[in-house]
Amino acid sequence: MMTSCAQEFDAHFDVLVIGAGGCGLVAALAAADTVPSLEIAVVEKLDRMQGNTMLSSGSIPAAGTRFQREAGVDDSTEAFVADLDRVAGAHEAPRLRDRLAGVSAELVEWLADKVGVALSLVKTYKHIGHSVHRLHSPPSRRGADLMNDLLRKVEERDIPVAFGNPVVELIVSPEGAVVGAVTNTPTGERTVIGAGAVILCTNGFGANPSLLRTYCPELAGSPYGGAVGSQGEAIEWGLELGAALANMNGYQAHASLADPHGSLVTWTVVEKGGIVVDSQGRRFGDESIGYSAFAALELAHGGPFYVVADTRVRDVTASGQEEYAELVEHGGVFEATDAKALASRLRMDAGVLASTLEAAAASAEGTAADPFGRTAWGLGVLRAPFTATRIGPALFHTQGGLQIDDEARVVRTDGTTIPGLYAGGGAAAGISGNRGGQGYMSGNGLLGALGLGYIAGRAAARAVAAPAMPG
Repeated sequence: MMTSCAQEFDAHFDVLVIGAGGCGLVAALAAADTVPSLEIAVVEKLDRMQGNTMLSSGSIPAAGTRFQREAGVDDSTEAFVADLDRVAGAHEAPRLRDRLAGVSAELVEWLADKVGVALSLVKTYKHIGHSVHRLHSPPSRRGADLMNDLLRKVEERDIPVAFGNPVVELIVSPEGAVVGAVTNTPTGERTVIGAGAVILCTNGFGANPSLLRTYCPELAGSPYGGAVGSQGEAIEWGLELGAALANMNGYQAHASLADPHGSLVTWTVVEKGGIVVDSQGRRFGDESIGYSAFAALELAHGGPFYVVADTRVRDVTASGQEEYAELVEHGGVFEATDAKALASRLRMDAGVLASTLEAAAASAEGTAADPFGRTAWGLGVLRAPFTATRIGPALFHTQGGLQIDDEARVVRTDGTTIPGLYAGGGAAAGISGNRGGQGYMSGNGLLGALGLGYIAGRAAARAVAAPAMPG
């Protein structure tokens, strides 16, 4: 860390946001919305938007929104918290869970009504863990469209975004407050930027093998499908400042990365009744535990794997999700007339695969208990013609990070806050528990990114505009 004083700054802003992902752009907009007169800037190390929000489906979970009321969905903060608690279990950031659930409706309506993000309630699926329909997404189900809406609004507000300007260190005053950051420009020059408040929106550490070995050793050597910029700088900077960490073993994995296409095979295929089989044609777990938790079973079992469904499931899913429809169009989902033809295509024993499909059908019909405990079968029994896609597990993003308080201020190990420093998204602790990928519920990553961006931006703006008096 660099200790400095105001006269050494090359530039100065009221609020400096580090990272131009979903968290960073929302933080900048929230700060500008709270105190319009502030000077706000965003710096981003990559040359364009490439964060995990870009790679997501753009689905934001929120409880009690007007979108839900219009659709007749009865939901509440308490119900949302109960779902999160049931899936994640006990962990190190319960207050953050409550805070994000409580602000979720306000966040979604602000994004839709004031920022102009195209959002609607997803009514065709809930995804694992949610007891009601509460995911709000762009019509395309693409995070890139959400990000484009955010960037457009940032540009309309004349908030500068400097791409290709990685932060290399934070600036700390002699009193221990964070007062800015040092960046390297695209031409290699160092720029010293002062700030009244700094918000870390740098994503997690999924692309940092060393940090993964330390905090998520079970993922060492596993495929990574998240954003390339997730190097964990915020963790390293925070530790230098004495910050506390929380939920460092939490992460979001995904059990169905298309192989070799590399695109995500939506878990809706499974929720509509699909099954996952190994290279022998056998199921090996309850797919309804969710795509993140099921990825752990795949990592322990060894691939390759196939998600098997039928043309009905394929077509219903493709009609509502563009990315899956593109995978179908590009030949990533192949079709077979019957179980024997499917086994031939997958180079499996026809008898084994047929037995697997028959057992799943009996469980879906309710005539036999599923040996793995699955009870939810979507559209029911799979029937020929069948479909299959080769898949594999991958880490998408980490869910642990800097401990923060209710206003997203970074907290030290002694419980005090670091003046001037805020964190959100993958830089901050998540709400998915501390049990690997088992506690992740669909949308937790985006709620942490956009929700904490919203909280941090507003809190930082208020603090800069009206600093608290001593005592």
